[in-house]
Amino acid sequence: MSQNRGELTDRIKKKSEELFGSEITTKELRLLPYLMYVMMNEQRLDPNKINEEERKILRKWKDAGYIEGGASGMLITEEFWKIMTEIIFLGYVDID
Repeated sequence: MSQNRGELTDRIKKKSEELFGSEITTKELRLLPYLMYVMMNEQRLDPNKINEEERKILRKWKDAGYIEGGASGMLITEEFWKIMTEIIFLGYVDID
């Protein structure tokens, strides 16, 4: 069976449980590529591209110590970067 890009699958849920300690949501999965883009480019969130639900997700990750800042400048931990790459790979690259 083939998966669609950005589809929350059982293997992504399992991997997120392993890495985050809880399953991620589809909204969290789809927010990760934007965060990766931000960190590889301007390193500032664009408030016009983040909705209220995404702000709550970012708050959760800030509270967990994975990220700092936002529109004025963003920092992330190396651990969070590695988590993002593993989950993005499963959700957007390795979609056989």
